[in-house]
Amino acid sequence: MEKRSGLRRFTDKLYGGIELTWLGVVLYAVGTAVLTTFFLVVPVFQNSSFMRMGETLEAWIFFAVIIIANSKKPLESALKTFVFFLISQPLIYLLQVPFSWQGWGLFQYYRHWFFLTLGTFPAAFIGWYIKKKNWLSLLILTPVLCLLAYICEDGIKHVIHDFPNLLIMVLFCIAQILLYVYTFTEKLSQRIVGVLVPLAMIAGMLLIPKQVDFSTNQFLPDNPILSENAEVTVDQSGIADVTVSGGGENSTVRIRAHAYGTGSFTVTDGDKVYRYEIRIYEDDLGVSQIEITAK
Repeated sequence: MEKRSGLRRFTDKLYGGIELTWLGVVLYAVGTAVLTTFFLVVPVFQNSSFMRMGETLEAWIFFAVIIIANSKKPLESALKTFVFFLISQPLIYLLQVPFSWQGWGLFQYYRHWFFLTLGTFPAAFIGWYIKKKNWLSLLILTPVLCLLAYICEDGIKHVIHDFPNLLIMVLFCIAQILLYVYTFTEKLSQRIVGVLVPLAMIAGMLLIPKQVDFSTNQFLPDNPILSENAEVTVDQSGIADVTVSGGGENSTVRIRAHAYGTGSFTVTDGDKVYRYEIRIYEDDLGVSQIEITAK
């Protein structure tokens, strides 16, 4: 009889050794919803890795894979995963109602999770075949590994600029990638590919310069009252296009950013001339920002 390592015994139990009944699925959904709500409403968890459980997908991937791996048939996998999300997601919003100033208005944010819930049925049906532990399993698993890599890369930016913020989330994503590759593949070549693909994705997103292409409306710093005849002249830096988007007491400009850097623009409104410097940059958390100052 082949002797299994402690890690292999653990993964065999977690991903295939649990008798997950329908009652178990319901209790599992309620339990994860209560835990998620706790992290969302208790102030000490604000902006932490634990609060992300109610905002991003890394924890829900973990919960779903457990259901998929402990289902005996693809249809069972699809139905149980779908029901799990159908119960847990709206319950999270329901439990938050007494603690939120938005009250029942919180359910406006459920739309995203509702469509995700619908997608769990086909995803879990196909996902059941990761249990075959072959190249097809790795092919099916790869989008999940890449999604975890994408979430991980975002967390790494936060860790770099605000250590140790989101460090637990980053480690959790990395651990899932390694755990799934170890559990659902058998050959060394499969495991090497399974690790290299998300690793290359993380490295690529961190090293490749970010493309800048976004638009926003902003008030001008000196609050000029512009007429409908106001015109904008932009310098030759090419970092942005600027147009007047609103006149009167709430005058604003429309900025279409093309690159990071510093430039200038001038607003001419009859005899009045307003000159500004514009700076487009990426802040410490990797978010593009625009700063306008009057000259």
